[in-house]
Amino acid sequence: MKRGIIVLSICSVITIADFTASKWAIHHKTLTFVDPLRSDRTVTVDLAVRRDREMESIAEMIDLPVAILSHGNTVKNTEYSFLANVFAARGYMVVSIQHDLETDDPMVTKAGEEYAGRRMQYNRGILNIMFAVDELEKLYPNADYHHLTLIGHSNGGDISMYFAKLHPDMVKKVVTLDNLRVPFVTNGKIKILSFRSKDPVFTADPGVVPSDEICAKAGIEVVRTEFQHNQLSDRGPDNVKAAIQAKVQAFLDEDEGVSPIPFLSAAAPDRVAATAPAKK
Repeated sequence: MKRGIIVLSICSVITIADFTASKWAIHHKTLTFVDPLRSDRTVTVDLAVRRDREMESIAEMIDLPVAILSHGNTVKNTEYSFLANVFAARGYMVVSIQHDLETDDPMVTKAGEEYAGRRMQYNRGILNIMFAVDELEKLYPNADYHHLTLIGHSNGGDISMYFAKLHPDMVKKVVTLDNLRVPFVTNGKIKILSFRSKDPVFTADPGVVPSDEICAKAGIEVVRTEFQHNQLSDRGPDNVKAAIQAKVQAFLDEDEGVSPIPFLSAAAPDRVAATAPAKK
């Protein structure tokens, strides 16, 4: 009899664990919008959202927080699942925007010009974000589009910082991975976390990263890593991604005042996975 009770208990634990994994499941959806005001330019986004949170928003129980993810030059918007899944697991609707199209002119750095001649790409990125937000609001009205979290790698990090500079009232947090051109917003109203690479090929322009004193006053956290610039996406090794994930989790814990929530790994998008420790 006791053996039967033990077996039943074990089965119950397995059932609960499987239910928990399903509850936290994250799914991705690709949407493509057409902007008639920009010669029918297509804006494709990949949505990552936790299923239970999406259902709660549809039932008008909650407003989903929104995170906008912007990719680096020559990297696709879908190549940051290791970050998208972290934010989605925390209950965010993550919107990964494809900013560059094959028909766009190649991005060229122009030494001596403001932002190395990248302002056109930043303005285009801002228009993409605003247009995507407007279209998503029609489909997902129960989301908070007025307190955005912006995430970006390299050129996408500069787009994120430039957006925060021009529209500070719409932005709550910014997370950048080695943005190189646009100086940080330092008014202290926006929480900023920035990962910096140790890469001689990719170095930030003077004045982009504030001094330690300014960071301390403005609530900016700068994480100086041993990673290479091009490792800061899904293309990077697992230990790099795990270290970034862990730091982002801590940043969100501090800002939101909640306990860490398990997130889905890029390797197993339909199951809950614990964060792997970074290799030393």
